[in-house]
Amino acid sequence: MTRGRKASPQAEAIRALRDHLGKLAEHAQGEITAHQRRTLQAEVREVIGELGELLQSIDPISLPSAVFDPSNPKIVGRFVALAMVAQERKPLAELTQAYGSGVYAIYYTGPYDAYAPIRGTETPIYVGKSGPQVAGARTPLEQGPKLTARLKEHRGNISKATATLDIKDFHYRALVVQSGLEVSAEEYLIHLFRPIWNKEVGILFGLGKHGDASETRANKRSPWDTLHEARAWATTEIGKSPETIKAEVAAHYAKHPPFPDLQSVLDSFIDELRQV
Repeated sequence: MTRGRKASPQAEAIRALRDHLGKLAEHAQGEITAHQRRTLQAEVREVIGELGELLQSIDPISLPSAVFDPSNPKIVGRFVALAMVAQERKPLAELTQAYGSGVYAIYYTGPYDAYAPIRGTETPIYVGKSGPQVAGARTPLEQGPKLTARLKEHRGNISKATATLDIKDFHYRALVVQSGLEVSAEEYLIHLFRPIWNKEVGILFGLGKHGDASETRANKRSPWDTLHEARAWATTEIGKSPETIKAEVAAHYAKHPPFPDLQSVLDSFIDELRQV
């Protein structure tokens, strides 16, 4: 700095910051407890973040709000999910066995009152995935008939709920995908549609539950078995009542309106890809 010239406010602030950093370093080298050290580390990281934001704010060239990386598994999962939605809907009752693993969605079109909001819409009642039978499988043959086997299992469980459901009212979409991509695709499908039979939604889970002996199960009956009373082995104590479950379903659809058509699904997909 030139002699006699007063330092700018910015230079004074930087000098003060460096003085404080020196004192802080001396303190950190002293005798402090493990808790104090963890707290100090967390606070220093927070300050580093604030300094980074400051540096970006004074840069006349702005950074992009997002960087599109096609190799990101989550990005690939979104496109896989969209490709699945583009497939033809087929009757679940007419499912035939085929090779391949991947993702699928199940749709309900029947008269059951609790599911009236999704009748005739593009919102599935359940989505899922099935991984390959051999790790690293490259072809549908190596993957095995895992996708249709999983759908067949669901069909069998739904078919048992004769008092409330009719298998003829169910359709499905399925897509065989490269091994490993089914995980991120399923995650996005759940995020997008929030299907009420998926356990991640926390309302009407239990369709995928397997029939272990009731006397060995300490957990209560699943909401799905409570509402549909389909499986003989599901005899444990009821958790939520049918009335509570139906009320939660109604509240869910009020908060997350179903997609009326494919265009609305596509619009939502594009909205989430759009950079701010």
